Amino acid sequence: MAAKDRDRFSTATRLRVLGEQTAARVYRSQTRRQARRSRLTGRAALLALVLCTLVVALAYPTRQYVSQRAEIAEHEREREQARERVEQLRDLKARWQDDAYAEQRIRERLHYVKPGETGYIVIDPNAAKKSRTTQGAAARPWYANVWDGVDKADRADQ
Repeated sequence: MAAKDRDRFSTATRLRVLGEQTAARVYRSQTRRQARRSRLTGRAALLALVLCTLVVALAYPTRQYVSQRAEIAEHEREREQARERVEQLRDLKARWQDDAYAEQRIRERLHYVKPGETGYIVIDPNAAKKSRTTQGAAARPWYANVWDGVDKADRADQ
């Protein structure tokens, strides 16, 4: 037994046993890692599938939400423009209700003068060139065109 005991306590034997134990631990740890990797890979695939499903399921409602928000913003902008236009028209209506403003605009547009006043029309120096280039009715005042239209209508009946 002395040889057997000596073998058991020899350095070579101890190193061999230690090497076998270490190899067994390494092998066990590698198999655990591989098992863990395979489980993580399956879990990762399931997680990726769930995430892709969520993205696909939420893509359409999200797109609808964004487009509706843009539509709402557009309607609000249009409403604000309409509100501004209403304010402008109210201001214009209030101005036209003022007799002085109405008289000023009528005199300016229709070339009216009060009794005793002398009316003057200042002609643009370029008006001669413009009247040559424009034909007939556009170069004349509006009331001349109205009377010509009445005369033509009267002649057509005869």
